[in-house]
Amino acid sequence: MNENVRHLFPITKDFVYLNSAAVAPLPWTTVKEVNSALQDVMYNGSTHFMNWLANKRRAREIIAELLKVRPEQIAFMRNTSDGLSALANGISWQNGDNIVSFEREFPSNFYPWRRIRDEFGIEIRLCPERGGRIDLDEFISLINEKTRAVAISAVQYGSGYSADLRRIGEAARQHGALFIVDFIQAFGAKTFDMEFVDAAAGSSHKWLCAPEGCGIMYLSDRAREMIKPTLVGWTSVEGWEQFSNSDSHWYNNALAWETGTGANALYYGLTNSLELLRSVGIENIESHLTLLTDHLCDSLQGKNYEIVSSRAPEERSQIVCLSHRGGMNPNEIYHKLEEKKIVVSAREGRLRIAPHLFNNLEDIDRLVEALP
Repeated sequence: MNENVRHLFPITKDFVYLNSAAVAPLPWTTVKEVNSALQDVMYNGSTHFMNWLANKRRAREIIAELLKVRPEQIAFMRNTSDGLSALANGISWQNGDNIVSFEREFPSNFYPWRRIRDEFGIEIRLCPERGGRIDLDEFISLINEKTRAVAISAVQYGSGYSADLRRIGEAARQHGALFIVDFIQAFGAKTFDMEFVDAAAGSSHKWLCAPEGCGIMYLSDRAREMIKPTLVGWTSVEGWEQFSNSDSHWYNNALAWETGTGANALYYGLTNSLELLRSVGIENIESHLTLLTDHLCDSLQGKNYEIVSSRAPEERSQIVCLSHRGGMNPNEIYHKLEEKKIVVSAREGRLRIAPHLFNNLEDIDRLVEALP
């Protein structure tokens, strides 16, 4: 990756930061945009309100472009959980319905469905993990004519497993089910196929390298017909600028899920980071991360570590999870590396390594050399 990109991330001067699957560091230009937006309000109040709206539209357009969807199919939420909860709560559940998911999903993609289970007596069918993978034949076999929603992450936080969204989405569609995806661990780091995804949610603070607090929800035309907005506000309607009109119609797209004002300064940061990723190119970022993770896995040969993550081309991602063959606790390894200013994370009883576009081969070499 171009060294000019690396220089945008001041953290690289002090750390080998390999933890973007948790929180990605911000480029200094993004922080500058957030600060400028706050100073604008400090000095000018609401004078530039229309500029705030224009910036948010710009962010929406770039997200839509990167996902290959339409801007009006994107709604801004507070976080991934908000998006998934809004989708789950908007489905008209019936007795006997079931939900198909994976047993080791991040809690954001479990608790919304658990609430539905507890409230309506809906069955949740959970596919187990098999050696760091999901057996797609086993997963798809759980989908039947009673399945209303299939919910899975595009990339698993605890293994790095990358799901075949097209295959799962086609299976869900054959049974009339909605296919709902948590894309927070994929968007910004790799390309993925949205054609058969009915709805999705993610957020800004991981692979988009943007401030926390900018949640993203995608709603297809098919999903808009099957899911209703349940938490609404003054900007959920057409012509919301007409405050005295109480008969305005709900937006017939994802914008109906936007309830009101948001953290506008953060969206200036989001727009800047999105423009950076777009200028580099998601495909180029994905290729770079494949180079880094392949180098990592090759360098681990002869080391006392097992690679848990699948490295099959159709299943690998930018996340590599390891286990110590001698049984050393990943939290202990994490702290030993942190003492050397190498930042990774411990997840699901594994050591998780997650490089991004600002990392280079030297970062990987320093990690491997420092592993106990």
